[in-house]
Amino acid sequence: MKVLHIITGLNQGGAESILFRLAIFKQPNVNHIIVSMMDFGVYGDQLKNDSLEVHTLEMPRGHITISGLRKLWKLIRKEKPDVVQTWMYHADLIGGAIARLAGCSSIVWGIYNYNLHSSVTKKSTRLVARLCALTSRIIPKAIISCAESSTKVHISMGYACKKFVTIPTGYDFNELRRNETSRNILRNSWGVDANLPLLGCVARWDPLKNHGNLLGALAILQKKNISFRCVLVGPGIDKSNYELNELILKNGLSSQTLKLAGFVDDIPSVMSAFDLHILPSLGEAFPNVVIEAMACGTPCVVTDVGDTAIMVGDTGWVIPPADSDKLANAIITALNLMKDSKAWEERKAACRSQIVRKYGLERMVDAYHTVWQLASTTGKPG
Repeated sequence: MKVLHIITGLNQGGAESILFRLAIFKQPNVNHIIVSMMDFGVYGDQLKNDSLEVHTLEMPRGHITISGLRKLWKLIRKEKPDVVQTWMYHADLIGGAIARLAGCSSIVWGIYNYNLHSSVTKKSTRLVARLCALTSRIIPKAIISCAESSTKVHISMGYACKKFVTIPTGYDFNELRRNETSRNILRNSWGVDANLPLLGCVARWDPLKNHGNLLGALAILQKKNISFRCVLVGPGIDKSNYELNELILKNGLSSQTLKLAGFVDDIPSVMSAFDLHILPSLGEAFPNVVIEAMACGTPCVVTDVGDTAIMVGDTGWVIPPADSDKLANAIITALNLMKDSKAWEERKAACRSQIVRKYGLERMVDAYHTVWQLASTTGKPG
């Protein structure tokens, strides 16, 4: 089976990481071709290093070019894929339409968003999502969603409900596990004492991630004289971020309390270093960071967005979005449990056990392949 993937870009993100894991998973008789509408991003070179075929359309962010569309059309006509798998709204709409024009009707959309509220999502993205809803009965043969919550949201928007298949993200848990050596090295590099509770948040700078909610909760903890340190990790999380630094000043947080670590690509080491991972988001569908933290035995405090409550179950703490007081209270509850070493070790073990049982990589790969096989029952481009 030849599967041609079309994705908006290959920078770090949830959908991008799922595509990466699917493509590098070695399975006989499946050939992946990846097309980025922009550039190679973060994952492009890694995919090429794994001997995968990667093409770029070199479209500027937020803009469509005639040359890029022509290149995509020619590529589909040349490769004659059994299935075209698109990823995220822009690629779903544009890639799906071009695939149809190129003669391929075996198209599967991928949806990895949950919150389309005007306060957190650009107007252009909301417009494309609505256009996808209108064309969902015509372009794709199936629509893959990464979360039950996301499926429900999009069906309520008018997407073709009978075409949805929910496939939770899968992970390679042989690589994603706790590492005590890396934990100690990273905590030392951050200047965190071995016995000091370390809170952490891995998220890019984005309104949906709602770092302000977490900073407000940390300010409450600081006022209560609770001992802790917090490290924020992610693209755009550094001293050059004016808005973030203004929020830190507004909440009166000191460098002794909070550290901005920026982008770190060794996520298992980061999650191993944390004692508690916090997701303060306004909206998510299936946040990978929660899975990554729990797989490393790190309990989580999460806002009730997307499928987070399903993920953490009774191993963590789930609170309403945008409520710094309740977020602070949940963190305090976790910190109190941490004082009971036996109970905390049991909680850490329960985190990994739950995730490994429900979100294995092979289960996700098999589910995608089943959808592709069903979608490829009609013709390829002539």
